[in-house]
Amino acid sequence: CFNLVAAHHGRTLSLEQVPADDEAVYDMICRADTMGVFQVESRAQMSMLPRLRPRHFYDLIIQISIVRPGPIQGDMVHPYLRRREGKEAVTYPSAEVKAVLERTLGVPIFQEQVMQLVIVAAGFSPGEADQVRRAMAAWKKRGGLGHFRKRLLDGMAARGYAPEFAERLYDQICGFGDYGFPESHAASFALLVYVSAWLKHHYPAAFTCALLNSQPMGFYAPAQLVTDVRAHDVEVLPVDVRYSDWDCTLEPTDSAQPALRLGLRLIKGLGQAVALRIMHS
Repeated sequence: CFNLVAAHHGRTLSLEQVPADDEAVYDMICRADTMGVFQVESRAQMSMLPRLRPRHFYDLIIQISIVRPGPIQGDMVHPYLRRREGKEAVTYPSAEVKAVLERTLGVPIFQEQVMQLVIVAAGFSPGEADQVRRAMAAWKKRGGLGHFRKRLLDGMAARGYAPEFAERLYDQICGFGDYGFPESHAASFALLVYVSAWLKHHYPAAFTCALLNSQPMGFYAPAQLVTDVRAHDVEVLPVDVRYSDWDCTLEPTDSAQPALRLGLRLIKGLGQAVALRIMHS
């Protein structure tokens, strides 16, 4: 997509050069207008976007981390949403726990937070916390979380934490065994989310052209991507043996956005070798 933008709009971009904090891009994300956008194009993500309403980069980090089997099974999603909307008070059982969870409104969303919690609340050493991390990744295959339960509950009881809090933390650790995200991983994904959304908003023809040329990928068929880009006021030109390349391409128009010319690759059953002979004939 960057190459297409450079060729047809004369603008050289990289991940670092895409302008940050574009309000119009976040508006688009909040509308769940995210077909084709990395990580936030699934139905589950689209249903969550208007509820979480990400307005900043860290919101995107949480967005792609919270719609995961781990946080969902650990009952973290609804408490986070209620607290974000101001419908539920955010409380912490201690200052140590607050320091770990304040950035996510008292709900552990990332693997690093779980490791920090077992250290500050249950007295685990950093080495023992790393054992918990390893067990979270492998417990369904080999078991391995059962012996942590007693150690966790005893450690938190000795530090004055309520049994309900300790039990909930253990349940959340089990939930993280089902694909909980490390925060660092989520942050790198969030950058690609934002850049993808920025390109979709500002250069929809180039964005969709790049998507079509990268098929198969994502959740949507080429016909759905074409319908979506038409809804964003991009002219779509059909496959034509006189003008089409193997890949989809862009053609100049009188408007700010070029037209999207569909490529021979979209003709079902047509191999690339035959398409190249057509192109060069």
